[in-house]
Amino acid sequence: MDEFDALLQRLARSRFRARFHLGTAERAYADSKGRDTIARHAGDFIATRLAPAEPRNDGRQTPMRGHPVFLAQHATACCCRSCLAKWHSLPPGRALTPTEQVRLVTLLMRWIDREMGYAPHQARHGGDPA
Repeated sequence: MDEFDALLQRLARSRFRARFHLGTAERAYADSKGRDTIARHAGDFIATRLAPAEPRNDGRQTPMRGHPVFLAQHATACCCRSCLAKWHSLPPGRALTPTEQVRLVTLLMRWIDREMGYAPHQARHGGDPA
């Protein structure tokens, strides 16, 4: 078990986090776009909505539905800066580093892979799981 598996297990014990799952529409969207596109979307959402030191509409910037990444963000506590501080020890008030952003995208994609029933990405393709 790696750090992402351990974190996903801990998050799954949260009643709020555990209620998020991909629905039929999000699964179909993920299938139609492909994993690489979904990972790019995840990177864009993290970079624009969470990475700034003071994100616009912080606490309300991540919708609860409509895209697989949005659901993953709530399930993994990557939805706002206060959740990032609580669950990931990433303090508010400073921009996220590129390394921190990659780590969050990797976590989001690990959750999406599990929801889609995919084998771990690293095992399927080798290399970086994001």
